[in-house]
Amino acid sequence: MTASGTFGYASEFEELIDLNRLGAIIVKGLSLEPSRGNPPPRIVETPCGMLNAIGLENLGLEAFLKEKLPFLKMIDTPVLVNIYGKNIADYAELASRLEDVEKIAGIELNISCPNVKSGGAAFGAFPESAAQVVRAVRKSTTRPLMVKLSPNVTDITEIARSVEGEGADSISLINTITGMAIDIETRRPKLANITGGLSGPAIRPVALRMVWQTAQVVKVPVIGVGGIMTAKDALEFLMAGAVAIQVGTANFINPHATIDIIEGIEAFLMERNISDIADIIGTLKL
Repeated sequence: MTASGTFGYASEFEELIDLNRLGAIIVKGLSLEPSRGNPPPRIVETPCGMLNAIGLENLGLEAFLKEKLPFLKMIDTPVLVNIYGKNIADYAELASRLEDVEKIAGIELNISCPNVKSGGAAFGAFPESAAQVVRAVRKSTTRPLMVKLSPNVTDITEIARSVEGEGADSISLINTITGMAIDIETRRPKLANITGGLSGPAIRPVALRMVWQTAQVVKVPVIGVGGIMTAKDALEFLMAGAVAIQVGTANFINPHATIDIIEGIEAFLMERNISDIADIIGTLKL
């Protein structure tokens, strides 16, 4: 799958890869109303990754349905819509309005967003608030519901169990890790927002550990995300218990990364005479 926010609305990659070879496309996060995001500068390169403070800039639900969905309907690959809100009502309304939209195969719930009614703490930071969002969205849609978890928590497994208990059909993890960078000449933050989300290879070991931990405690499928750049990286996540993976930051470095990873996994299986990828999922030996 393509990780939300790193693949636009798919049309941007139309001339670069065969979109129909992908397992799923997860579009850039959507809110009810258009959002301009944070002021620049909002992207900074870091060793083995990048910091972003885009601020979930997007064109809003209505514009997405009118301007972006027609293209997505022309490809065979399933499309999931990543949604976020400032409060629980926003999430529920978004899910409800997507319920009968043709081509939408499911919803990915971004609960790493600040809850404006609770002093800005992320919904996904606590089991109770994470459960509340999932409960409201579950009542608003019959679509498959994937919940994307934040790594900026004390115990990822506690959050995972809470969203599973409220009806999550699958869990994707991890979202970015909060970080910052300073310009030592000006002594000012390199990001206008001061802090941003760290992604890329630097976070892969953390993501892998959290995927492995989560796969041990939930029954729903786990999707691995975080610094996956190659087929080898993807295979590590599958062996740790993920049933699928998302490719994110790699798309900025190598627009062909998703296809390279698919072909690399196929080659790994063929070289070992493994006919079904399910035969390697969760096969980590301890």
